[in-house]
Amino acid sequence: MKYSIIKYNTILFYCLLLMVATGCNKFLEEDNDPSNLSPDNYYTLPEHADAAIAAGYARTRFIGEGAGIFVQNFSMLEVVTGTARTETAQNSDLNNLVGLVHNGDNLLINNWWNGLYNVIAQANLVLDKVPAIDMDAARKNRVLGEARFLRAWAYFYAVRLWGDIPLLTKPIFSSADSSFSPSKSSVQTVYDQIVADLTTAENSGLPWRDSTGKASLGSIKSLLAEVYLTMAGQPLNKGVSHYTLAAAKANEVITNGTFSLFSNYGDLHNLTTENRGEYIFEIQYLASVAGNPIQPILLPNFKGVSAYGTEVGSTVPTPAFYASYEAGDKRTIDRQGFFYTSYYTEGNGALKSLGAPYIFKHFDVPANGTLGVAGTTQSDLNWPQIRYAQVLLTYAEAQNEAGGGPNAAAWNALKAIRDRAGLVTPALGTFNQASFRDLVWKERWHELCYEGITWFDMVRLRKAYKESSNSFVDFVGHVFADNSARLEQKHLLFPIPTSEIRNNPNVKPQNPGYPE
Repeated sequence: MKYSIIKYNTILFYCLLLMVATGCNKFLEEDNDPSNLSPDNYYTLPEHADAAIAAGYARTRFIGEGAGIFVQNFSMLEVVTGTARTETAQNSDLNNLVGLVHNGDNLLINNWWNGLYNVIAQANLVLDKVPAIDMDAARKNRVLGEARFLRAWAYFYAVRLWGDIPLLTKPIFSSADSSFSPSKSSVQTVYDQIVADLTTAENSGLPWRDSTGKASLGSIKSLLAEVYLTMAGQPLNKGVSHYTLAAAKANEVITNGTFSLFSNYGDLHNLTTENRGEYIFEIQYLASVAGNPIQPILLPNFKGVSAYGTEVGSTVPTPAFYASYEAGDKRTIDRQGFFYTSYYTEGNGALKSLGAPYIFKHFDVPANGTLGVAGTTQSDLNWPQIRYAQVLLTYAEAQNEAGGGPNAAAWNALKAIRDRAGLVTPALGTFNQASFRDLVWKERWHELCYEGITWFDMVRLRKAYKESSNSFVDFVGHVFADNSARLEQKHLLFPIPTSEIRNNPNVKPQNPGYPE
């Protein structure tokens, strides 16, 4: 069962009454008028803690929510990388991101800000109210660990998107609260909080894996490895010390043995493998309650290849990126790897060529249809956040940087990714630090594409991938092959939403290069 769906009906009910969701089965026995429920008088039972953390998981689904016509929020992190484009020109906010001419009025940017701070607010409420509930200590500690993970997850996104941001660690209940209009905290301060949350969560008694979709010790350590890797790069530039920390934390995940690569790429979008095998943490979906809304966005623009009546094509691969994979790479095999260039008419009819590559990594076959089987247009497919493949590549990169070159374990981690792709990895002795770094970066681009990771690699490395030369070039000045958009210094951060600046002048100044 997917945890974010447990108690979902009760959560929805109480969301109408509170700023948070609940699941108390004794609600009708209370003496107080239900409309008078508040965070101060509600958190009294263990079930309240469970339902409150479930609401935190539910709020992560903002990533798949809409951002105007024909676009979902997840697209923001893909179209600014140069590896994705849009086949529809009907959403100006998306078009502006594709062309790198976005500003603080952009709806997707605004939605990311609000979505992340909603997760943070819910986590803060859990951390503030659950400690006072009379409940089993181990159960309580696990809930608090999950809340710390979710808060760290949200702040890690936010600090990489906007740099200096408000750091809120307590709930805000009224405009009279001194934190109602917070000022920005430094990037270093935000990262200190992220690390503190994750290191505390490591000791909360969570299992290494949770097949229901909840945070686990594996997801905590995996996220912490990625945090350390990012801190080693820009803008903090911690260098070797944090590459060492990243390698050590990733190695804990690898040597524990709980997680493993799927043997075939089809399992990356197989409903029976969700929250298992390679998947360490995913955003949970269940069509009967909260279905995955992303499927139509990824389909070719009205080419009749699915049961869905709306086929948008707002986020699709650029031909140049698709062509940059090594010859023989299994990830490019039609309808077997990460892409498809042909599919069945209306989802279940005759096979037809599409004339361009599309994303198969996130393709829900039951929802869209397959040969002889009509699609349901109801998607249960989860959205990935942390995969074991990412941990392997994080370890390989971090160990190489910390050790002045690759060791056998780093080489094995890289080789595991390439073996699955059917590619030959040169012998360990043929690499120096620079050549190994280059190959690891290429694997991060080609293995982790369209998972909201590439943009953050570009920012921490200050590099972009140039497909025509199969090389990495400076971020600033790189020109996208698909549309000739040029990356500038200002693009290392997104603009703070204009609406946020209007509501809270304390978040000024706007990030460099963008109008107030």
